[in-house]
Amino acid sequence: MNTTAPTPTSGISAVFLDRDGVLIEDCGYPHLEEHLVLIPGAAEAVVRLNRAGYLAVIVTNQSGVARGMFSLETMQGFNRMLVRKLGAKGGIIGATYACPFHSDGTVAEYVHPDHPDRKPNPGMLLRAIADHNIDPARSFMIGDKPSDMEAARRAGVSGFLFDGPDLDAFVRDLLGG
Repeated sequence: MNTTAPTPTSGISAVFLDRDGVLIEDCGYPHLEEHLVLIPGAAEAVVRLNRAGYLAVIVTNQSGVARGMFSLETMQGFNRMLVRKLGAKGGIIGATYACPFHSDGTVAEYVHPDHPDRKPNPGMLLRAIADHNIDPARSFMIGDKPSDMEAARRAGVSGFLFDGPDLDAFVRDLLGG
């Protein structure tokens, strides 16, 4: 008779998704409705990840706030619009984290020499892990820049560099079909 109790998992599985260049076309500081152009396969990839049991979490640097290009409220509204657009196609985003800080900002409250949330720092991922009981060992990040991969590494999650063109094909290959 086996007397060993099953080991409980330490949390849920999640996928951390960068926004610009992964979920939407990176047009340089996107913040207006006309800038919200989904990457091919983005909605389908989120649906695929949801069906595979992953909590989808957006983690995005948004230095346009610190640079005075748009307000925090505009950035938050744009993120909500993206979540709604993905949701209308069946993809569920469980949480969104955005870092408005930058060392070269012009808006004093968002100027920071090396904010812990600004990728490559892992702050956004670590907060999401704590907020949502995420198991880093069962989670991964998809980003399009080395800073995304470094943030993933520092947070203890695997990182995968997406370079286009189709996010769903990329995710299908990651998940093994």
